Amino acid sequence: MPPETTPAIAVIVLTWNGRDLTLDCLDSLAKVTTPGVSVLVVDNASSDGTVEAVRERFGARVTVLSNPANLGYAAGNNAGIRRALDDGATHIVLLNNDTLVDPAFIAELAGGLDGTPGGGIAGPKIYYSTPPDRIWFAGGEVSMWRGTARHIGIRETDRGQYDTPRPVGYVSGCALMARREVFERVGMLDPSYRAYFEDTDFCVRASRAGFGIRYVPTAKVWHRISASTGGQLSRRKATRKLASARRFFCRYARPWHWLTIPLFFTLDVIRIGVLILAGRIRDGGPPPQSTP
Repeated sequence: MPPETTPAIAVIVLTWNGRDLTLDCLDSLAKVTTPGVSVLVVDNASSDGTVEAVRERFGARVTVLSNPANLGYAAGNNAGIRRALDDGATHIVLLNNDTLVDPAFIAELAGGLDGTPGGGIAGPKIYYSTPPDRIWFAGGEVSMWRGTARHIGIRETDRGQYDTPRPVGYVSGCALMARREVFERVGMLDPSYRAYFEDTDFCVRASRAGFGIRYVPTAKVWHRISASTGGQLSRRKATRKLASARRFFCRYARPWHWLTIPLFFTLDVIRIGVLILAGRIRDGGPPPQSTP
């Protein structure tokens, strides 16, 4: 690719008190050889030495933006997005700090995005870290009738069943790439969600503005949670997820969808109650951090 057409790709890694995870994530990003890539760590006022450790290990290879407080997922990422746009980025990657990436994942995402007419946002195939062939995300599907947004393929062993690139309803904010034009036209992540559904909302806004949302299975990322625990759901997380789902569907569902949405919301509340009684959802949990 001629130098004048090489995209300027900014990878934004948001973190809050996740020093070791962040360093591992950056180590995996250091193996990416795609030209034109810069890495920006956005720190949500960590107190565990994350900023100092990143600067010590990576020096000028990684830019650090320190937020004055824990701004949460959306507002924290938005600070990084503004910085990247000001610096001239043509493509922006949002990447959780609890991930490890395949060295080709940025090139594959950019190729899948730029090779699709009208493409605006693209997401990789995401695996659990344990076991590493267990799928966490192979595209996202939104059902207005059921009031749900679900990860396609979650907890399935990868046997190639999701190896076809295709348009999807949303891609996960755990790892996504968006063109500059998307942010300029539809805005940034909506911080009113506080936790969960920020990525789904962003993708729906982009889709309604005419941008394509693309799943690119040749781009691969590993999410450092276990398929057996699913990320240690807490009451706080469950409550926030339900609240964000309600906000999302109140915003986008049509009047006729509300014939069925209340039923499925009620079933979700019952399901969570059963899990709490069974001891499968723990009390407490930390405040919103850096991940959706």
